[in-house]
Amino acid sequence: MSDNTQDWNLDWPRALGGAAITADFRSEPEDFVVDELAAPAEGEGEHVYLHIRKRGANTGYVAQQLAQLAGVQSNDVGFFGLKDRHAVTTQWFSVWLAQKPEPDWKSLENEEVQVLQHFRGQRKLRRGEHLGNRFQIRLRNVQGDRAAAEAVLQHIADGVPNYFGEQRFGHDGGNLDLVETMLAEQGAGKRRRTPRNQKAFAMSAARSWLFNQVLARRIEQGNWQALLEGEPESFPSGPLWGRGRNLAADAQLNLESEAMEPWKSWCDWLEHCGLSQERRALVLQPLGFQYLWQGDDLTVSFALPPGTFATALLREVAELVNQSDRAIK
Repeated sequence: MSDNTQDWNLDWPRALGGAAITADFRSEPEDFVVDELAAPAEGEGEHVYLHIRKRGANTGYVAQQLAQLAGVQSNDVGFFGLKDRHAVTTQWFSVWLAQKPEPDWKSLENEEVQVLQHFRGQRKLRRGEHLGNRFQIRLRNVQGDRAAAEAVLQHIADGVPNYFGEQRFGHDGGNLDLVETMLAEQGAGKRRRTPRNQKAFAMSAARSWLFNQVLARRIEQGNWQALLEGEPESFPSGPLWGRGRNLAADAQLNLESEAMEPWKSWCDWLEHCGLSQERRALVLQPLGFQYLWQGDDLTVSFALPPGTFATALLREVAELVNQSDRAIK
């Protein structure tokens, strides 16, 4: 894969005037609090729903611990969505026990994991089925033009560009490198069997990259919040590429075709991966957006629907220096 690595420019155009401040991001887990907006129906059934608070642990790790404790396969554990590791989050899991005895869930608890409640239900919880997530995020050591940042904050509630966040593309764009590798091997007639999870990461990253290309073009043209001639939805949207005809037409189709022309091989590959053509909103409108200055820190709170990224909102206000990993520009 090293032969196909490159420097990916993930510094997408901003829409609200540019980041006027810099701030430390994720200095400690309590700076990034996420609560799922979900409430599975309680009842009878072979599944157990567990409401879990975790600190410094990722979703996959908790799911694995649940499977081991219950003595079930990993695919018998469900959840609504992946949650960040360097954070304090509450989320729901489901465990299909069938006729197995129910274990002592409290034995799972440690410094990272706390079981808040559990009860029975009838079905497995699946990705994206919840209403969304509520965030409370503290940005520390703010430096820069606060007056300009204040002007941006006043307009956040009206909507921000609905970019896919950097985490979708992997560390230093590693998932995009994987796409290039798979395309190169395909072109050379190689038939290496790519693990299913790696191929899924690559497909997701490729679709997200193409969408961001279109959104970036719309922002540059100043029409990302407008309905263009040929818009197939009742709201401004962009393509999630796959099989089938692009539903856009006229001016919208021309713009999208031009933005994705350099990535035609990616489009062709996605069409053969079994994904269907979909659309995604260009505008991300947070619910209940609030902010508070506390000395050199800025705390923001808001709710977002599933499949969207808090960093898409934050990057409109600040250049984030990620203390848990690396700088997010």
